[in-house]
Amino acid sequence: MSLGDTPHHRAAPRVVILGGGFSGAVAALHLARAVTVPVDIDIVEPRPLLGGGVAYSTPDPQHRINVPAARMSAFSADMGHFDRWLRRSGVLATDPQALVKGGHIFASRLEFGRYLDGLVREQAASDGPAHIRHVQRRAAAVTPIPRDAPPGQSIGYAVALENGARLVADVVIIATSHPPPAPPRILTQALGDDPRLIANPWAPGALEAVAPDARVLVVGSGLTMADIVASLDAGGHRGPVTVFSRRGLTPRGHALDATDLVGDFTTRPERTALALLRRIRATVTAAEVEGRPWQAVLDAVRRDARAVWQALPLEEKRKVLRHLRPFWDAHRYRIAPQPEATIQKMQARGQLEILAASLADIAAGPEGIRATLRPRRGGAALTRIVDVVVVATGPAHDHLIDAVPALAPLVTSGRLRPDALGLGIAVDEQSRVLDARGLPDETLWVAGPLARATFGELMGLPQVLIHAEEVARSVAKRLPGQGGPEKSGAEKSKAGTRSRMPA
Repeated sequence: MSLGDTPHHRAAPRVVILGGGFSGAVAALHLARAVTVPVDIDIVEPRPLLGGGVAYSTPDPQHRINVPAARMSAFSADMGHFDRWLRRSGVLATDPQALVKGGHIFASRLEFGRYLDGLVREQAASDGPAHIRHVQRRAAAVTPIPRDAPPGQSIGYAVALENGARLVADVVIIATSHPPPAPPRILTQALGDDPRLIANPWAPGALEAVAPDARVLVVGSGLTMADIVASLDAGGHRGPVTVFSRRGLTPRGHALDATDLVGDFTTRPERTALALLRRIRATVTAAEVEGRPWQAVLDAVRRDARAVWQALPLEEKRKVLRHLRPFWDAHRYRIAPQPEATIQKMQARGQLEILAASLADIAAGPEGIRATLRPRRGGAALTRIVDVVVVATGPAHDHLIDAVPALAPLVTSGRLRPDALGLGIAVDEQSRVLDARGLPDETLWVAGPLARATFGELMGLPQVLIHAEEVARSVAKRLPGQGGPEKSGAEKSKAGTRSRMPA
């Protein structure tokens, strides 16, 4: 097995994975570990770091994983794998702030990207029938190619790359990463290409031009906002910072000492959004009586999220997204202790304010950018004159397909269609893409957030990990010549020992 940038010429099926972020890297890793027949695995990813993606390739040390390292891994059966890797790597000596109260580690996100990259490259260097290749380009178009094969496998794919090269794939796994934020229309209409509007805070060096005394307006109050505030503070920012979002909800903190989950949401799962909300609230109340934190309940909901989501009718899912999603996001996607402390420090000294408000008007003037905010609970409008506006609304998941132009030929040919909730791509319960007729395709799969309309919670670990592992196993079982019963856990562990780092 090898990892390189040149084609490996042999008569073997080729699996092309679009996107080499977390989902793509984990799918490639577990596909390589699962196969017993030769297979070429091409990971189309322009970034040099496999597994980095948007989230885990940021070089800013202030951007930290938002769950303890002990709950992050490339192996769902061994969730302590990354934590052990970190403790052996020497990271704590160079980043002592990563270790927080209770011995938990919240390392920089780049460390997790390096961990994933190392695992894929180690797997590629091991003995085995799979050949992994990192194609460090962007995919320009994925075009279906009819071929003589059984129904459900009668389509191959031509994957055109930005440099004019072309890959021919028997199977494609779509594992594209998060799209950049989409600025509210009122911002783009008023400010257009004004350099004082930072529309994508994830772009390299996006905040470097912000002067230390600049007055900053941040649109959005989720985890992206926390990254921005932490980066500004670490850079010695002295100017006032105003953060606003419609509800003013910010990411909640962790209950790091809570280990046991509270609640069962899969037994007789609720059929309406209201009943689900009431059940969660009742469980939280009962837990509090016993001295248990609400986090233990929400983590149980996360564990059961697939069953909970799939039990809801389509209209009830729409209600969850419309009414409950902001509250779920604030409680589910929690903030690391380090940026949480930074936010509290800046608020205490009066440098940072977080408002529940909407943007009523914004205009550029000689004294700066004048923003008029309408408070959520009424009252007089608020005016803030700022020097910089930063968009922190998070990934524009509502435009995931539009953000990946390479998928356009699949849409126009009827091989792929958006899901009914506008979250991504329509897939079945095995994550096979559904065509325009609603039929699944054995050669086209989705790993990661694009499949969340079917699976529900597919934005954070360990759900994305489990999903990518399932897709890898499903694809492996369908490869020509891949027969026989599925390996036991012990056999899988033995076969994959060279891809694991020492325990």
